Amino acid sequence: MNYYMIMESPVDLLLLTSDGQFLTGLYMEKEAKKLLSDMKDGWQQDENAIPFRETVAQLSAYFAGELHEFDLPLKAAGTPFQQTVWQALSTIPYGKTVSYKDIAEQVHLPKASRAVGMANGRNPISIIIPCHRVIGANGKLTGYGGGLHRKEWLLEHEHEDKQATFLSD
Repeated sequence: MNYYMIMESPVDLLLLTSDGQFLTGLYMEKEAKKLLSDMKDGWQQDENAIPFRETVAQLSAYFAGELHEFDLPLKAAGTPFQQTVWQALSTIPYGKTVSYKDIAEQVHLPKASRAVGMANGRNPISIIIPCHRVIGANGKLTGYGGGLHRKEWLLEHEHEDKQATFLSD
């Protein structure tokens, strides 16, 4: 059985998905609407499904500025390359940003910035796997599945009390 719930947040509604043991998805409004319309049999709305209670608690603390690192049971479905990129994304510290090139170098494929960008865009557990912390090599914000205004909000939220820092500097 697959479970889902809708959570209100400062960046609009979030759709959380779970297989009953692991958080399998965190989607923002546009993606959430499409996914909800595609859900058929085998999906049940249940705010008490594991791990939703802990996810909501940690996201609430994150949005309140009280949590900088998530500790949740995650299961993101993807190719081995996507999994490698998402693992690299998970190492980007709160309040920091990196470029697609930085991630490509971290996964030992320095010429794969575009492929990293594609894997980044397919991240099914946004915010928690912090794909919003990846920006263009020129320091500019680039595409974000949740919309650039949400990416900007998340980055500003994380930089509230400090200047933006770049790991590649």
